[in-house]
Formats: sequence, C-alpha cells, structure tokens
Amino acid sequence: MRSQSLNGRLIAGGMLAILAALAVSWLAMTWLFERHIERREIAELTRIGQELAAHVRPAPRDGVMARALLTDPRLRKPMGGLYWQVSSAKGSQRSMSLWDQALTPPASVQTEEWAPRIAVGPFGDRLLLLERSVRPDRNGPAVLIQVASDEKGLRTARQEFGRDLALFLAGLWGVLSAAAALQVTLGLAPLARVRDDLARLRKSPSARMSDEHPQEIAPLAEAINALAEAREGDLARARRRAGDLAHSLKTPLAALSAQSRRAREAGAAEAADGLDAAIAAVSSALEAELARARAAASREAAFAAEAAPLAVAERLVAVLERTADGERLIFDVEIPAELRVPVSEDAVTEMLGALIENAARFARHQVRISGEAGLLRVEDDGPGMDEGRAEAALARGARLDEAGPGHGLGLAIVRDLAESSGAVLRMDRSNLGGLRVTIAWTA
Repeated sequence: MRSQSLNGRLIAGGMLAILAALAVSWLAMTWLFERHIERREIAELTRIGQELAAHVRPAPRDGVMARALLTDPRLRKPMGGLYWQVSSAKGSQRSMSLWDQALTPPASVQTEEWAPRIAVGPFGDRLLLLERSVRPDRNGPAVLIQVASDEKGLRTARQEFGRDLALFLAGLWGVLSAAAALQVTLGLAPLARVRDDLARLRKSPSARMSDEHPQEIAPLAEAINALAEAREGDLARARRRAGDLAHSLKTPLAALSAQSRRAREAGAAEAADGLDAAIAAVSSALEAELARARAAASREAAFAAEAAPLAVAERLVAVLERTADGERLIFDVEIPAELRVPVSEDAVTEMLGALIENAARFARHQVRISGEAGLLRVEDDGPGMDEGRAEAALARGARLDEAGPGHGLGLAIVRDLAESSGAVLRMDRSNLGGLRVTIAWTA
C-alpha cells in the first residue's frame, strides 16, 4: 500500500490505536487480577488465622498452645506452601509444614486488624504473610499469630492469566483491526465517486461533480463545481478571442496577398515570393489555431462518447478517391465493423481525415487504414520518415510541423486531438515502405 494512501494511513492508525488500547487493557486487567487473587488469598489466610486465634490457649511450659483442627493437607507436608506459627515471649508453636524453620516476626504488629506483607520465608521462598497480635487471656501476655502462603502460587496464577489474556486480546486485536479496516473502507467509499467525477472534469470542462455525495463532501463538491464553471467560462472566452483574432487577421492577409500579386505583376518577383512565404506561414499558424480550437470544443462534446471508425474511414476514402491525389491510389480499409474507439465521431473524422489526406499526398500506389482494439493506423508506401526524425518529432517539446515537408501541420493537429481524448500518437516505418502513424488509446 502506498505511503500516501489515506485509506492505508487510517487503517494503520486505527490498528495502532487498538493495539495500544489493548496493551493498556492487558496491563490493567493483569494488575486487577493480581489484586483479586491476592485479596482472595488474604481472605483465606484470615480465615485460618481467625480459627487459630479462637483455639490459642496459654501453656505453662512453652507459653502458648494451639488446638485448632486445620485440615488443609499443605499444613502437614514439609514445604507444603501453607504455614502457621503462634509465638509468645516464652516460646512458639508452628505447623508441620515449617519443619525445622520459623517465620520471622515483624518489626511491629497492629493489634486491631490482620496485617499482610510480602517477606522472605523459610526454604528461600517469598511468602504472603498475614499476622496479628492477640491476647488469649485478657490479663495475659500478647501472642503473635502468623499465617503465610507461598507467593510463587500467586505469581504462577498471574502469569498464566496474563498469557491467556494476551492470546485472547491478540485475537480480539485481529477482529477489531478487520472491523476498523472495513469501517475505513466503507467510510472512504464515497471518495471513489469523487475520483470518478474529477476524472470526468479532467476530460471535459463542461462536466460537473454529481450531487450524490455525503454532507461532509458536499461543500467540497460545490466548490469544485464553482471552480469548474469559472474555468469553463475562461476557456470559452479564450477560444472566442483566439477565433476572433484568427478571423480578424484573414482580411489583412488577403490584402497582403493582393499586394503580393501586384508586386509580382510589377516585376518584383523576389519580393513577392518572400511576401507569399510569410503569408503562407501566418495562414498555416491561423489554421492550426482554429483547428486546435475545434479540437478543444470536440473534446468537450466527446466526453463518454464512442465512434465506429469503419464508417468514418469509408466516408473519407469515398471523398479522397475523387481528388487528384486519391484517384491514382488504392485504399485498403481493414477496420472491424464492431470496433469502437472512446472519442466522438467528429474527432475521429478530424484525425483520420488529416492522416489519410497526408498519406494520399505522399503515397505512390497504396494507402492502408487499419484498426484493432484501442488502435487506429494509417500507412502509405511513400518515402516516409526515418526513425531519427520520427523520434525527434514526437519528443517532448518538439514541433511536428517541423518534422518534414508535408507531414507537419496535419500531424500536429492530430496529436492535439489524440492527446485530448487520452490517446498517444506514434510514428514509424510501415511495412509498405512509407510512414505509419498509430493512434493508441492507453485506457
């Protein structure tokens, strides 16, 4: 996916945001679970401690005696993981699970409630220790009751929960990421219509953005439509001014032609030749600009149009066969009847007319007009153009009217028409020996 793709950036941002949220959720839920199992363990230790406290009695020899009947098997197994110890100033009594070890007393013990803490216990294990000082005899000495369990059980439960939760959240991340991708795709789907509308605007200044857009995009569509209307008006005014200028220059050119004839009749043939050459150059430039203006108008009318080139080619050949250049030639039309090209019939007539007329001017015996899907070709058996001149003529910035005698102005107009309809113009040597001009639509 391209780095500048809005769809890709939104999906990637959503996936990262979901991942961050789930990571924070994992930490919070693991911490909450740890607190929960710790409270449950403290509650269980408190129950054991309370049972011990209820059965603690003073003893004359060691100072304390616990008669509680605790049935948890861990208390009878050395290193069983659950321990208790009752201590007084004269001695202590402890569970069998402590074996020959003892629980360390705290620095101070609150007498009002059970106090939990984490401490290093016997056998090198960390313990969750719960302790409280009680007085079995109201007037007797205080007795310290300690109940402990291995903290590694809590750690194991936390790790197993964290691992299972991580697997679950990873699956949830995949599901939510797919949902986010679907949401972004559906949310950006209206932009496809915007893209299509903009493609129409690019091809035709008279096209407009459609009204079927969400309310968030509607202001943008209205602004683009206003800009398109302004552009269309500017183009129309520019073409009118160009056409008016071209037509206004025809009268002075006609006057200059008359002056040239008078000069020739007066014997100034060399001056008349120079004047005629200048008039011809200006006339060619005017015709080219008028043709380009017609091409622009044709492009606007040709939006979403199709044409059958076979009928156009046959009509043009029928006309050219009656001309002085055409009556001596053989015209081969090899275009399938079902072929359609993505341009208006007027534009096809303009392009094929210029190409066939140009080929007829230089052909010796034959002109071939052929076509296939997305292609139209016009070939002749004349002198043609060498490869270097053809490449130079089609290079960016080159002028086709400088490509060679007779091949220039018509090809320049054809190139403008082809590019306006989304096609490219190629020139190379034909199998007939002359020039082959190909119009290829890239889409």
